[in-house]
Amino acid sequence: MYKRILACVGEYRKYAILTPLVMVGEVMMEILIPFVMASMIDKGILGEGGISYIVKMGALMVAMALVSLNFGRLGAKYGAKAGMGFAKNLRKTMFDKVQDFSFANVDKFQTSSLITRLTTDVTNTQNAFMMVIRMAARAPVMLVGATIMAVLINKRLSVVFLIAIPVLSVALGFIMSNAHPRFVKMLSLYDRMNNDVQENLTGIRVVKAFVREPDEVKKFEASADAVRRAQVFAEKLIILNNPVMQLSMYGCMIAILWFGGNMVIGGNFELGQLSSFINYIGQILMSLMMISMIFIMMIISRASMTRIYEVLEEKIDLTDEDSDKELKLENGSIEFKNVAFSYAKDKENLTLSKVNFAIKPGETIGIIGGTGSSKTTMVQLIPRLYDVLEGEVLVGGHNVKEYTLEHLRSEVAMVLQKNVLFSGSIIDNLRWGNKEATKEEIEEACKAAEAHDFIMSFPEGYETQLGQGGVNVSGGQKQRLCIARALLKKPKIIILDDSTSAVDTATDKKIREALKDKLSGTTTIIIAQRISSVSDADRVLVLEDGAVDAFDTPAVLMVNNEIYKEVYESQQKGA
Repeated sequence: MYKRILACVGEYRKYAILTPLVMVGEVMMEILIPFVMASMIDKGILGEGGISYIVKMGALMVAMALVSLNFGRLGAKYGAKAGMGFAKNLRKTMFDKVQDFSFANVDKFQTSSLITRLTTDVTNTQNAFMMVIRMAARAPVMLVGATIMAVLINKRLSVVFLIAIPVLSVALGFIMSNAHPRFVKMLSLYDRMNNDVQENLTGIRVVKAFVREPDEVKKFEASADAVRRAQVFAEKLIILNNPVMQLSMYGCMIAILWFGGNMVIGGNFELGQLSSFINYIGQILMSLMMISMIFIMMIISRASMTRIYEVLEEKIDLTDEDSDKELKLENGSIEFKNVAFSYAKDKENLTLSKVNFAIKPGETIGIIGGTGSSKTTMVQLIPRLYDVLEGEVLVGGHNVKEYTLEHLRSEVAMVLQKNVLFSGSIIDNLRWGNKEATKEEIEEACKAAEAHDFIMSFPEGYETQLGQGGVNVSGGQKQRLCIARALLKKPKIIILDDSTSAVDTATDKKIREALKDKLSGTTTIIIAQRISSVSDADRVLVLEDGAVDAFDTPAVLMVNNEIYKEVYESQQKGA
């Protein structure tokens, strides 16, 4: 896991290497300063060195402090560059991986969880990384260096801090073994809270329409309080680290002052050496505290790194491994051969079963069926948004798995049930269909989708800025913009999934007539609830409980198919 995540350091590796090197330089100066100070006290103040020796040693200490300061500044600079660069690369790697996810992969992770992993979890990992590259070299070097210096000064007195090390090790081991599960639970509650926030903000109009603000506030308060309690529960254990460290540190100080003071009084120890020894004990205990902080940060970040690793190592179930990179889609023919599909990939829980039909290039096909008859699921197999469980889907005479995903999907345009627009201008959204589309091509597509007139009614026309998700246009306008965007792809197959449900019947008819004229050579699939939307289709496919009930012309279905007749008659009553 660590190797996979640390690979994201990438081009910032040099800063990650330089940081511990300059931190070692800072530590070496800090270790030497007490040694010089002891000499200044014993030889300059208490000895025969006099003022000149004190000034010389003082100047040396100032110079060493300045060198240490400069090393520390460089360490902070390089560490920040390495940490920020690492976080940037890690977020990009995760985002790139998410872009490659199939619908099945996306279904596995909640959107709110992915957002938390890309933000909070990456920040936790970044903080741990920065601490490690700055402290992982500094703390051990200081521990070893200060220990050597302390032992050289007085071996007997050095025994005091050796007693503290086992105590600290036991305490740290207890904290490490018990804290990790608590932070895992805390992050899962973060996901839940973010999910509540996302749902509320996405559906804020519904919340206000049903006057549900007080209930949503209570719901959020419950989620936020659960996160708070989980944080407190986790931090209760972590905060034990500091008191244990402080107790050990000051206990050692008291013991050294007692035993060392007696040794000074007895003439067995110089005052300057005692002062230096106390500084080294402080450095030893401080380095131990740094090491414990590194371990604590690793505990906190380990839960985050595990969640990041889950995203990075998620196996993408739709790939181009078996595809022919040179194979091109020649026409818009479609054929389903004994197709079975299950979201759970379970043969005992099929969403589609034994689906067989064939569509000729350029045909207009209508699809009707009751709610839950798997109309949308079936058409999502055409651009290979999901893979079949059994059977095969042929497009242009070849199995969809033989095409690269990019080529197949570039030749199949879908207008989904949920129409999605992005922040930016109308023309920017339309160019998702074709980045190189000219203004004339865009206007032509919008006229075919009955969108041009309402676009021009806006003061800024095609440059009108859309809010997030297209909140400043109506549902019908949004649908028409999505149809125009799909038309700009000039696909060989276009799938309209109930994409005119929010427009009136007159506009629906105009759109169908324009599409029939503009898409004369394109295979068109129209999923609709209104029978009028498919009455002009060459053939209509009737789905019932995930299976094909009938597939024929509207005229034949009116005579032979009970489902089609029932839908027609129910919609024509009172017309």
